[in-house]
Amino acid sequence: MTHPKGASANLTGALWMVAAMAGFAVEDMFLKAAAKHMPLGQVLLVFGLIGAAAFALLASRKGERVFHPAALSRPLLIRSGFEVTGRLFYSLAIALTPLSVASAILQATPLVVVAGAAVIFGETVGWRRWLAILIGFAGVLVILRPGLDGFNALSLLTILGLIGFAGRDLATRAAPPVLSNLQLGIYGLSMLAVAGAILLGISGGAKVPDAMGAALVLATTAFGVFAYFALTVAMRTGDVSAVTPFRYTRLVFAMILGTLVFGEHPDGLTLIGSALVVGAGIYALVYGRRAVT
Repeated sequence: MTHPKGASANLTGALWMVAAMAGFAVEDMFLKAAAKHMPLGQVLLVFGLIGAAAFALLASRKGERVFHPAALSRPLLIRSGFEVTGRLFYSLAIALTPLSVASAILQATPLVVVAGAAVIFGETVGWRRWLAILIGFAGVLVILRPGLDGFNALSLLTILGLIGFAGRDLATRAAPPVLSNLQLGIYGLSMLAVAGAILLGISGGAKVPDAMGAALVLATTAFGVFAYFALTVAMRTGDVSAVTPFRYTRLVFAMILGTLVFGEHPDGLTLIGSALVVGAGIYALVYGRRAVT
């Protein structure tokens, strides 16, 4: 596959990133809807198994090993643990809290990754980026509004999911480079199945889905696999600093879907907090890229 160069590559990568974020938002929408037809753990288990099988098929067609010994390396095992944590708690947040609020809080994940990279890997983070991180965290507090009447304790599920995803991303940096994105996709979605099995074991047994429930799970899986594939293409096309900020379009799609499908209406504090998180995240990503080039 020949990748475009220069400005054309950045535009192509940005479009793929927007497509990926739209796919993830639609995936979340279908997952939230599917959880009304069958246990959430069952939804995650089926989604994870079908998604992992799809990535295994893609990897096999490219001549890649479905199971690589590096999957048992320490960084990958740590990554798997964080993957289970992130998938489990964020899925609970999607099912139990407004989609727009959960998505808004999740946008702070890159800020946690930047802070974690400084603490764990000793990466240089100047005072401007630390200020952006603090502003982003302040935005999360505005959305959560602890101590106020609008505080929803269930929103803390998204915080736990955020920590899981940030830990996964940090562990991925230390992952053996011999593993391809498709192989990481297999292992990541396998951990989604594990998270589903854990939740199903806690909440009770599975149930035979009705036609609508089955269709919603299949739609969740289809959009999830597409979104991950599009994300992989995006991150391999164009400059990281030009492509990565478009991750935040996920929030726009989530708020639109939350309003149209679930009748959500984010209030002023949620919108203000979202703006702080997104603005701080974009600044931290773009400025950090410029600082090292």
